[in-house]
Amino acid sequence: MSRIAKAPVNIPKGVDIKLEGNNVTVKGSNGQLSYDINSAVTLDIADDVIQVQWDKDDKKATAQAGTARAIVSNMVVGVSAGFEKKLTLIGVGYRAQAKGNILNLALGFSHPVDFEVPQGISVETPSQTEILVKGSNKQLVGEVAAKIRAYRPPEPYKGKGVRYADEHVARKEAKKK
Repeated sequence: MSRIAKAPVNIPKGVDIKLEGNNVTVKGSNGQLSYDINSAVTLDIADDVIQVQWDKDDKKATAQAGTARAIVSNMVVGVSAGFEKKLTLIGVGYRAQAKGNILNLALGFSHPVDFEVPQGISVETPSQTEILVKGSNKQLVGEVAAKIRAYRPPEPYKGKGVRYADEHVARKEAKKK
């Protein structure tokens, strides 16, 4: 039995939800998101609460119910509050600068790296060594942050590289003579 799917999703003020067949569309102050839920799952919307319904005897429907509930919950949070990931650059000469929809990164390569930010995501650089990735789609925010981190992941000896703000890098001891 899916415990996640049993929990209701509360709809805050200012969020509008439309259900057309299997397609769920959520509108809010931060934009609009839509998703096609699995046909084994149905959504009931009543009194600013979304409840997930499914056939409790079918294991695949139970798994899809938890997935559908989590995705719809993330959509509601995304269009109302939004999501953000914070990255930090650690290393001598490592810098980041946001120019419109281009993120310019100096990561110790012989050339600067220009990362084109996808639509629906905003990137801010409060300082030269901090990057804030913001958006309403949780999956896309995480994907963009992971792509930026992949240019220079943190290495275990000196800890240099691009890392998440809350990430702990396990350090290794240097080679002994």
